[in-house]
Amino acid sequence: MEDRGGGGGSFVAVRRISHGLDRTNTCNTNSAEVVAGSAAWLGRGLSCVCVQGSEGDSRPSFDLTPAQEHCLQRLQDRLDIAYDSSIPGHQEALMALWKAAFPEEELRDIISEQWKEMGWQGKDPSTDFRGGGFISLENLLYFARNFPKSFQDLLRKQEGVRAMWEYPFAVAGVNITFMLIQMLDLEAVKPQSFVGATFLKLLSENESAFDLLYCITFKLMDHQWLAMHASYMDFNAVMKSTRRQLERELLQEDVTRIEELPSYNLLSR
Repeated sequence: MEDRGGGGGSFVAVRRISHGLDRTNTCNTNSAEVVAGSAAWLGRGLSCVCVQGSEGDSRPSFDLTPAQEHCLQRLQDRLDIAYDSSIPGHQEALMALWKAAFPEEELRDIISEQWKEMGWQGKDPSTDFRGGGFISLENLLYFARNFPKSFQDLLRKQEGVRAMWEYPFAVAGVNITFMLIQMLDLEAVKPQSFVGATFLKLLSENESAFDLLYCITFKLMDHQWLAMHASYMDFNAVMKSTRRQLERELLQEDVTRIEELPSYNLLSR
């Protein structure tokens, strides 16, 4: 899989403007750290075998069911796809994202200064996708289509007392995709943590679990941002706090579906 840690470009803080900006199939069991200055800010039902490391440490290694292996492979296939502006379907997805974000405003060109209104670093969003691949665009589009109210609230920073300098919406979204891939060990043959193993159980129940978790994470991140009275220099700390909260929720014994995560209730359609 491609290295997602080295996207080019520099982080651009977004100044808060007070008036704002003018696949759902089921896969059944029966069948970062943030880097400033970079585009990439940038176990239930499973058997666990603890493997001793070279220095005496132990780490969990999990055996997957065939259904879990299948669902993980399908998700990894998505992770392998880089954004390619020469592919018509990729450009169509990008245009669909614009229309979902700004239905009343026509995009004048695929490369345009208008993209900065969404929180991309420049006039060509493809330079920012290097940190998360095509799946990061799919995540944003899934969010816009399935939870339009929450999507618009975050895009336009409509809730809470905001900082003078806000995080850029779209670039933050790419970083959330990247963070989840790392947190859940999704590029490994099998998970190396209880959090990753638990997520695969949820994924085998709902193939859209990753996209749903993305939406939950974005909303939770903004919730943490407001609670911490954060500004753009605090983005690292907010992401760390968001990750810790997600890990706690995923490991709760009563969570058997992604929709049962407590932070799912933050989302609005």
